[in-house]
Amino acid sequence: MIKKAVFPVAGLGTRFLPATKACPKEMLPVVDKPLIQYAVEEAVDAGITEMIFVTGMSKRAIEDHFDRVPELERTLRDKSKEDLYEIVRNIPPKGVSCIFIRQAEPLGLGHAVLCAKPVIGRENFAVILADDLMVPADGGEGVLAQMVNNFSSHISGMLAVEQIEGTEIENYGVIGGTSLSKKFTRIEQICEKPKASEAPSNLAVVGRYIFSDEIFNTLEEIGPGKGGEIQLTDAIAVLLKEKKKFHGYAFDGRRFDCGSKGGYLQATVELGVRHDKEGENFRRWLKSQIF
Repeated sequence: MIKKAVFPVAGLGTRFLPATKACPKEMLPVVDKPLIQYAVEEAVDAGITEMIFVTGMSKRAIEDHFDRVPELERTLRDKSKEDLYEIVRNIPPKGVSCIFIRQAEPLGLGHAVLCAKPVIGRENFAVILADDLMVPADGGEGVLAQMVNNFSSHISGMLAVEQIEGTEIENYGVIGGTSLSKKFTRIEQICEKPKASEAPSNLAVVGRYIFSDEIFNTLEEIGPGKGGEIQLTDAIAVLLKEKKKFHGYAFDGRRFDCGSKGGYLQATVELGVRHDKEGENFRRWLKSQIF
C-alpha cells in the first residue's frame, strides 16, 4: 500500500521567466487547471491520500491553491454557481491531506526528497515531478496508478522510463539493464545526463518514482553531484551497487515536458482538444488555422 507522495516544487522555473517571476511554474495553467493540480489528481487516482509538497521561497500560491477560500465558496453559492463551487470545494478531494515542507536551500532533487523523510517514516512512497504532465491512454489508468499496481515490496524502487532519441538524452537520467518484459527493465546502472555517445541505453527516467525508505539513508550519505546538487540519480546508483533491486517501467500514456516551452504548448493543445466543454470548438478553430 502506497499512501504518500512527495512533490518537489521548490524550483525557480527560470525557463519560463518572466511568467514565473511571481507565479510558481507549477501553478502555470494548462487549459483551466494548474500543472500541480494535474499531478495531485493523478496521485489521488493512484490511491495516494497524503500529499507532501517540498516548497521554497515564493511558492505560497501552491499552499493557497490547496487551501479553503470560504469567501470565494460563499460567493459562488450565493450566485448559484454550484458547478464551480463543487470544483473549488474539492481541491483537494475529501480524505486527502496536504503537508508543506520548506526546502531552505536549492540543493537539488535528491535533497528535496530527503526533506520529506520525517513525514514518510518507514513507508514506501511516490515522487511526482509536476513538470512532467502525464496523459493516460484513452480509457486507461494514470501513470502513477499503473506503477503502484505493479510495484512489489521485493524491490527498492520503480522508475518511469521513456525512450528518448538523439542528443536529447543528455538532458535526462538514463538507465541500463536487462529487459524483463515489454514493460519492465531490471536496472543495472543509471547515470545523470550522459553524453549521447556514452548513454547506456535510450531509456530516460521521467518524473514518476516509487521508493522504499532505503533511499533516505543513501541521500544523507552521498555528497553533491553534477551541478553541486544532491542528485537522486546518484543515490539510486549507490543502492544498485549494493545489489538493491530497481525496475524501470515503460508506462502507457503520453508525457508532456512542461518544464520546456515547447512541451507546455503541446500539452495545452492536447488537453484543449480533449476538454469536455471547449474541446469541440477549439478543435474546429485549430483546424481552421492549419494551412
